[in-house]
Amino acid sequence: MSHGFDAASAAAEAPRPAEGSRLPGALGLLDGGMQALNRVILLLGGLALVAACLVLSYSVLIRYVLHEPTDWQDEMAVFLIVGATFLSASAVQAKRGHVAIEALTGLLSPAANRVRLLMADVISFLFVAFFAWKSWTLLHEAWVDGQVSQSTWGPPLWIPYALMAVGTTLLGLQFALQIVEALLYGPAAAGHDKPKIGIGADVNRDMRGQPERTPRGPDAMGDHR
Repeated sequence: MSHGFDAASAAAEAPRPAEGSRLPGALGLLDGGMQALNRVILLLGGLALVAACLVLSYSVLIRYVLHEPTDWQDEMAVFLIVGATFLSASAVQAKRGHVAIEALTGLLSPAANRVRLLMADVISFLFVAFFAWKSWTLLHEAWVDGQVSQSTWGPPLWIPYALMAVGTTLLGLQFALQIVEALLYGPAAAGHDKPKIGIGADVNRDMRGQPERTPRGPDAMGDHR
């Protein structure tokens, strides 16, 4: 089921602000800053994933071709993947790209769906806020106690905890901004009408933009018999 169709129908009557000025004053500046930061994070996340692939490929080459021991490649790849995953979570949320279940959408009225979409963001924000708090707690403990990995390389554990803490904090901030946008301007302004990214979104957009095709088959040819 298309998230964009469902969410857009729930927010069809919501007023839309002017493009680029969805939030006034300081909130508008914060929203613009988050958009710019998300673009940078997506770029860095892509580079981190490429770097992780290169590190793992190098590890395979060293171990199974040159038969030499390795002690840092696996954890380095894990750190890169953790950073790419957590830091890019807010950028994906800004585009409504996370997985969502819309089983109740067709059973609820547009007004009820607007409330449902807002409540989903609020509950998600509370969960992410708790996750961020625990991540910052783990980061503090790892930094104060000097915790390191149990591997022979022994990198400090504050590195992955810092990536988790910063990533979840940015994700919580993105949720907070979208909740404010939904309260001020409706679900459409909070991005619910454009929830998908990637090839699937392009295909759905193109299909919506194409004129309806004339039915084909025996039923469509009944008038020509």
